[in-house]
Amino acid sequence: MLMLAAALCTTHAFAEDGYDLWLRYRPLASAQAEANRIHASQLIAGAATPTQAVTRQELLRGLGGLLGHAPPLSDSVTSDGAIIAATPASSALIAGLRLNTKDLGHEGYLIRSVVVNGHAATVIVGNDDVGVMYGAFHFLRLLQTAQSIAHLDLRESPHIQLRVLDHWDNLDGHVERGYAGNSIWDWQKLPDWLDPRYTDYARANASIGINGSVLNNVNADAQILTPLYLEKVKALAGVLRPYGIRVYLSVRFSSPIELGGLKTADPLDPQVQRWWRAKADEIYKYVPDFGGFLVKANSEGQPGPQDYGRNHADGANMLADALAPHDGIVIWRAFVYSHEQPDDRAKQAYTEFKPLDGQFRANVLLQVKNGPIDFQPREPFSPLFGAMPKTPLMMEFQITKEYLGFATHLAYLGPLFEEALQADTMVHGKGSTVAKVIDGSLHGYALTGMAGVANIGTDRDWSGSEFNQANWFAFGRLAWNPSLSSRAIAEEWVRMTFSNDEAFVKPVVDMMMVSREAVVDYMTPLGLHHLMGNGHHYGPQPWFAGGPRADWTPVYYHRADSHGIGFDRDSSGSNAVAQYAGPLAAQFNDAAQTPEQDLLWFHHLPWDYRMHSGQTLWYELVAHYTRGVDEVKQMRATWSHLDGHIDPERYRQVAAFLAIQEKEAQWWRDASIAYFQSVSGLPLPPGFAPPQHPLEYYQSLSFPYVPGH
Repeated sequence: MLMLAAALCTTHAFAEDGYDLWLRYRPLASAQAEANRIHASQLIAGAATPTQAVTRQELLRGLGGLLGHAPPLSDSVTSDGAIIAATPASSALIAGLRLNTKDLGHEGYLIRSVVVNGHAATVIVGNDDVGVMYGAFHFLRLLQTAQSIAHLDLRESPHIQLRVLDHWDNLDGHVERGYAGNSIWDWQKLPDWLDPRYTDYARANASIGINGSVLNNVNADAQILTPLYLEKVKALAGVLRPYGIRVYLSVRFSSPIELGGLKTADPLDPQVQRWWRAKADEIYKYVPDFGGFLVKANSEGQPGPQDYGRNHADGANMLADALAPHDGIVIWRAFVYSHEQPDDRAKQAYTEFKPLDGQFRANVLLQVKNGPIDFQPREPFSPLFGAMPKTPLMMEFQITKEYLGFATHLAYLGPLFEEALQADTMVHGKGSTVAKVIDGSLHGYALTGMAGVANIGTDRDWSGSEFNQANWFAFGRLAWNPSLSSRAIAEEWVRMTFSNDEAFVKPVVDMMMVSREAVVDYMTPLGLHHLMGNGHHYGPQPWFAGGPRADWTPVYYHRADSHGIGFDRDSSGSNAVAQYAGPLAAQFNDAAQTPEQDLLWFHHLPWDYRMHSGQTLWYELVAHYTRGVDEVKQMRATWSHLDGHIDPERYRQVAAFLAIQEKEAQWWRDASIAYFQSVSGLPLPPGFAPPQHPLEYYQSLSFPYVPGH
């Protein structure tokens, strides 16, 4: 009976539900654990500050889980294998080593094998406590991924200063474009109840270098700035602070009217300016290290400076002046809609912001989406990158998969992020990548940042599925260093999240690396975009042509007719190509030179246009849609051979979600082909299966209750 009870306890202890993310700290294989224990015989780590305390706690937790038991705490090196985690200022042992830490700056760290008092030891050193904490997580990551911790000499500093998660969370608990449950912020119970989940959220973010959290939706509610909610913000800031995370708030531009009783929110009105200065002073009394404001203005109906005949610089600078005495910043989103119907929505951000280059205060960052439309499965990079050398631009990625299958589709976004970051703007010749724009090296920006729209909710696994966690992880790792390989990041995540078994790691990483391209193929191949369902963005609806604005409809973007398909953005069309640097503009202006993955983004072409393969455009379109479905089938087949390599709970969930993905990929393929065939009047190319249903069936489908509105 006792043996049975022990077995049941063991099974329960290691049952997996995804809550631990990539910080599982499960025991290493016995040989690996034994080899590493000699390098972890004792731990010297202070707890004089909150950050020192969480660093020591994480090392004890991680080493204890991975090696079978935690090393004893000590104040001195008495044997080989000591781990010392400290700053030169907090430890005489570290100070005595006279390590060169000047180039580490704030948040950087070094991990090095050294000799202390005649004994082999490992030091984790930073100039401040946060740097030591980041180094500790890196050290644990080495163990988790089955790398040796002997003979270490590592030195890292973040390439980007602000590495921020944007939560599109509303005060009522709803998450806009959220697919993992409700908001993790329980505003009703705050500030008196601090859910332990907040601490685990902070741990996860710190482990990948994220140092900022925007707590509320960009479609902001002014109530977030009232004392009632500022008390709650203060409580959350207290949980996140030891992990090096500052809080930010999305603010509503019209707050002086809604909260202050003013008759205007004109940024040049002295009363409005005084109101915002007073509000900033008030916020910093609650949260002395408050990060600043995120603002969505004059976009999708949100109020802004243009309501008063002012421009974006006027609005941003007014807020920046209010925050400047406290070293706060304004993050001003460049995702805008003009009031007038444009000739090409893809041109709007550049048109509105390029003329304002150099007019923003030093503590303003423009937050620019990776592409010129709206987080599509594939877009060319936004032409604003490289076009504003006097204004710091902050990258905005979407981690939540609003356009890539919600929670259930496996779509690893590391390749999407990497593709955007490594795109060459050509503004200073070859090598002028988007990454070099946002890390400040191309234009000499003094302020740098990267933001990701979070995919986090109250689901037990945080992100709606296991593989969605990889996108959160990849964002953090690339925000720390935009030059990292998305494949290397995927391998890290698989090893930390699932297993170091090579028979599992390689096929799963291979599967992840093809997954985003599969989604592009079965949703929006060859440069097509914005083909999803209206409003909820679930499923295909390429036929939709209604609504209040043409540029909210798929037909506006694909422009398919009996003659051809695609949006003509070359010099004979909207001339959006002219917003790119000369060499790229010339390339994109010529259909023959345009990369085929972006072909229909830039060109409206006849159905019989000859592709590089020698086949017609219509043939290749059908082939890509079909290939996307086939890739998902192959992913399912790969996963079916991995049963037994990981826990059954997570294996079954992934298998079930891949089945959903195959069904919905087939739906995307068939509905899209049925529609474009009805427009083109062309027969299916030989060898391809027809859609499973007539077009009218797909057009009749309705989904009023899908998540994420």
